[in-house]
Amino acid sequence: MTLRDLPSVDEVLRELDGAYPHHLAVAEIRRALDAARESIRDGRAPPAVAEKVRRSLEALARPSLRRVINATGVVLHTNLGRAPLGALQPIAGYSNLEYDLATGRRGKRDLHIAGLLERLLGHPGIAVNNNAAAVYLALHELAAGHEVIVSRGELIEIGDGFRIPDIMARSGAILKEVGTTNRTRIEDYRDAITERTRLILRVHHSNFKVVGFTAQPALSELAALARERRIPLYEDLGSGCLVDLKPFGIEEPLARESLEAGVDLVSFSGDKLLGGPQAGIIAGRADLVARLRRNPMFRALRVDKLIYQALESTLRRVLLGDWSSVPALRMIAETAESIRERAESVARQAGAGVIEGQSVIGGGSTPAQSLPTWLIAVRTDSPDRVERALREHDPPVIARIENDRIVLDLRTVSKEEEADVIAALQTALA
Repeated sequence: MTLRDLPSVDEVLRELDGAYPHHLAVAEIRRALDAARESIRDGRAPPAVAEKVRRSLEALARPSLRRVINATGVVLHTNLGRAPLGALQPIAGYSNLEYDLATGRRGKRDLHIAGLLERLLGHPGIAVNNNAAAVYLALHELAAGHEVIVSRGELIEIGDGFRIPDIMARSGAILKEVGTTNRTRIEDYRDAITERTRLILRVHHSNFKVVGFTAQPALSELAALARERRIPLYEDLGSGCLVDLKPFGIEEPLARESLEAGVDLVSFSGDKLLGGPQAGIIAGRADLVARLRRNPMFRALRVDKLIYQALESTLRRVLLGDWSSVPALRMIAETAESIRERAESVARQAGAGVIEGQSVIGGGSTPAQSLPTWLIAVRTDSPDRVERALREHDPPVIARIENDRIVLDLRTVSKEEEADVIAALQTALA
């Protein structure tokens, strides 16, 4: 094919039959023609222009954000949106986001979650758009231009390059490191306090674990020191556990217990062990929370009406003990025996087997901790092809390749999704 053989814009438009807005179709045609000319100049055969344009326009008409079935066994899968949301029907039209229906006057949007947080944590709280924003806001308001004491063993990095020292620098706070990587004593904190100290920061090891020759002062010791020197103690809890998961084999500090131990302020994620949408929850002493809320950055970091609705719904379900309606908590609580029964049923219908395995919480939570489970295992000569076929199914099923086998963990698959998993496996293995 030569450049002369390429169709004109009008010729391609006629083939599309006016199914798309004229300006959009013309732009895609010109894009496709430019690519075709480049291919010809490079000595390559270009694809059919009209067909390429049609596929491009069809892709633009399809939503990019789609529901997927997480069969990896990673409960808080960062790439799949972390905590899966429970049933939620977004409010169409207007809402009383910042309107007090009782008085007919302007209200505050955080009132929709304030009462729930106070009952769950015993202290007032607010929300911003994620826990990184919560850390930034707390440091900016409470310690900008002054020193914040942090143990060297807590200068962590979480996903996507977020580092505690970097966020401190951006907030205007001055980092004062104490102790060593593996051992920090209460005396290290005490000796570091000067007239420039404005905050003591404790950071939870969300995504790693230090074992062996280690030492760390108890929260009660830090709280006593903070009270003695009249310096606020702030704990970044990361994962934000509000319910006791020990009965299910997961050890994670509870936000309420930190506050009861004397911590003045805590922050944590909404889309990890809380099981809600992306958000950063800040709770603690009323005067400190009020200061953060008055900070001009609070407006820049606040969440919108959809997040407030999802967060309110999640907090209410947790408060009322309705764990079955919070998918992440339901998944963590499901027993290995229950998963085995479900896995065997699905495996029989898909022509697969079942083996023992381990689920993980994921999402930068509970490092070195896992949950026993049973996996659907598929032996195949081409695991990459089968994994891709599962991923290309509608809805996509995300599985793992382990020891040249396709494995699927139903801990992260709801019972309502099992039929889709069976259909996807049958199609992929056909």
